[in-house]
Amino acid sequence: MTTTKKFLLLDRDGVCNRDRSDYVRLPEELEILPGIPASLGRLHRAGYRVIIITNQAGVGKGLIRPTDLEAIHQSLKSQVAMAGGHIDGIYFCPHLTEAQCSCRKPKPGLILAAQKEWGFNPKETWMVGDAVRDVQAARAAGCRPALVRTGHGLESIQQLPDVLAFDDLADFTDFLLQENTRRTKFLP
Repeated sequence: MTTTKKFLLLDRDGVCNRDRSDYVRLPEELEILPGIPASLGRLHRAGYRVIIITNQAGVGKGLIRPTDLEAIHQSLKSQVAMAGGHIDGIYFCPHLTEAQCSCRKPKPGLILAAQKEWGFNPKETWMVGDAVRDVQAARAAGCRPALVRTGHGLESIQQLPDVLAFDDLADFTDFLLQENTRRTKFLP
């Protein structure tokens, strides 16, 4: 008997770490939001694969070196791993908005690339973000969008009142794990 793997897509800045107007340029500038490692640990233990989907225009602007971005992502993965969590993949767009590439959110290119590699069913996969563009990308890829009030979430929620909104990733994690428990209880 095979089990279906569960996936969760997350924006990075504003969802997992503090969003900075001057970009997170070095690993030591990465400030993980409270509760993120513990939430990702819970999700990992519940069988979720976590994939980060993030725009990183600082690379395209020459403000972040690709090696520093890799180090930032390794720091994020390490901090999550210390709490028993795991980030399975990180997909990023280094391009400027003006490039009009297919991978920069609100376009769904990064999600589609992750879906191709991992084989998840978008209709059963949540994309959690803090910005309107996260919701737009999720919808364009056929995923289930959710917003958090961290980062730019408060202003995004006002623009998208029809999207489920949560205080933070810990709040969303509670919802997701309870939702799966309810579904399991009522299966024949």
